[in-house]
Amino acid sequence: MVLNVVRQCQPCTACCDGWVQMNIRGAGVYPGCPCPHSTGKGCDDYANRPVDPCDNFNCGWIIPNSPLPDWMKPNEAKVMLLFNKLQWRGLPVDLAVPVGKRIPPRALNWLKQFAEKHGRPLLYTEQVVVNGKFQKDQQTIAYGPPEFQQEVMQKVAQGQRLWR
Repeated sequence: MVLNVVRQCQPCTACCDGWVQMNIRGAGVYPGCPCPHSTGKGCDDYANRPVDPCDNFNCGWIIPNSPLPDWMKPNEAKVMLLFNKLQWRGLPVDLAVPVGKRIPPRALNWLKQFAEKHGRPLLYTEQVVVNGKFQKDQQTIAYGPPEFQQEVMQKVAQGQRLWR
């Protein structure tokens, strides 16, 4: 018998703390600029949080039947994974965002092995820091087939958005 364990966010607040760029009722949330409702331990207006992006946010660690191991909880592994953030040639592409400047090697190695094993190209970001301050823009790295990497580099060079 397989039990479907329901994972709980708390005490993780990585999505609210600005590591994922979003807009909450007109307030920009990005690295160095957390949601104005984040207490660092939760949301001070949770009952009234917006459906988009808050309710619709799908952290890969908490989704039902997540393949991520327990140690990959974002506040512990220092990475958030968003499954199937976009498609490339019919394949799901996952997006990994660091909780901090960059994804730690243990977590990044696990993500790369998962991508290879399951044939899922991976995009991951690193924070850009200037004069000790996180910048809104992030550096994007593509992992997967050479054609995927080339297409991502071309889109980045042309200033195109890779995901919504």
